[in-house]
Amino acid sequence: MTPEMASHLAEEICRLAPVVPVLVVKEVAHAAPLAQALVNGGLPALEVTLRTPAALDVIREMAQIEGGVVGAGTLLTSDDVEAAKKAGATFGVSPGATDRLLDACEANDLPLLPGATSASESMRLLERGYSVQKFFPAEAAGGAPFLKSLSSPLPQIRFCPTGGISLTNAKDYLSLPNTLCVGGSWVAPSDLVNAGDWAGIEALAAEAAALPA
Repeated sequence: MTPEMASHLAEEICRLAPVVPVLVVKEVAHAAPLAQALVNGGLPALEVTLRTPAALDVIREMAQIEGGVVGAGTLLTSDDVEAAKKAGATFGVSPGATDRLLDACEANDLPLLPGATSASESMRLLERGYSVQKFFPAEAAGGAPFLKSLSSPLPQIRFCPTGGISLTNAKDYLSLPNTLCVGGSWVAPSDLVNAGDWAGIEALAAEAAALPA
């Protein structure tokens, strides 16, 4: 897969909804009902971070939910890429980007949202062919004002900002011309997940899905 094709597919995924849930799931039993609640609420693109021992099994379970588009987040190594692809992930997300990681995603036909924090990082990714990128950590790296400042010199790059984003500040990012969607964990808070409050999560998803894209 070429970087250009990867970015084309990543943009299609980003345009499915204004918010991509960033999920840290510890129990495999939570995977299917959590995914179903988010999809029912209008958020079909799901990023399962590889931060728990259960993550790959969670991806396998979520990949079975009709209407869901499941990806793997926190990709750091080529082994992560191969394992995520085998588990059923249809896209990947990384906090940054290395040549080895990009090579692995391209070799495994896994569309990637590579992370960038600075103009130089974004330019380097664009030079390789990645015009759709993740801006991370969004709030710590300057927030919506910083991302807006990139829109004039780098208008050909579109972003999915993630990191410190909530319902309160999501609109600040979504109003920018270079933002496709935002990533956030607020739609699946751990207390609701642990309580099995799938109706509550569906309601949060519906609220997020109604944000102006």
